[in-house]
Amino acid sequence: MDRLLEGYRRFRATTWPAERTRYETLAAEGQTPETLVVACSDSRVDPQTVFGARPGEIFVVRNVAGLVPPYEMDGHYHGTSAALEFGVRVLKVRQVVVLGHAQCGGIRAMVEGAPDEARDFVEPWMTIARPVLGNVPGDVASADRLDRCEAAVIRLSLANLLTFPWIEEAVAARRLQLHGFRFAIRTGVLERLEGDCLVPVD
Repeated sequence: MDRLLEGYRRFRATTWPAERTRYETLAAEGQTPETLVVACSDSRVDPQTVFGARPGEIFVVRNVAGLVPPYEMDGHYHGTSAALEFGVRVLKVRQVVVLGHAQCGGIRAMVEGAPDEARDFVEPWMTIARPVLGNVPGDVASADRLDRCEAAVIRLSLANLLTFPWIEEAVAARRLQLHGFRFAIRTGVLERLEGDCLVPVD
């Protein structure tokens, strides 16, 4: 906790004075981000840091593996779907970004089996992505299989976004764009999904 409080004190001493006017404007006028980012909860992959975003620029939804579930109206709790609804229908963002990453623990749990301590919620959550396993050969090297699954899960999440009727309608009307990216933790390289390929961003 001491580390967090020291970070807060640095924020108050340096970041707050530089961004005070921006924060005050955001407080008075509300947020109007143009981009919603669905990302993993992994502590090494912070969307605001990766994209160099300032306060108020991106609306971030984080969960294990950065998954977008399919649209379901079943009376259960749907945190990611609720955030999508708020971002797209209320804030009217112009683009939704699915940000996957290398060395994802959620993807590893799906491919290799969840640890015993993560079977209550992580294991059933990752069944959302299980369809990708049928499209990734099981005889490739473990690291390569994980890489392919990480890319495939980004594509699956993009497809699941289009199961939300108000996202599908906004995309068809060209009011909303969908994008997929993958961040490599070791190298810091961001790749954009173009068709079936991941292409490094210049």
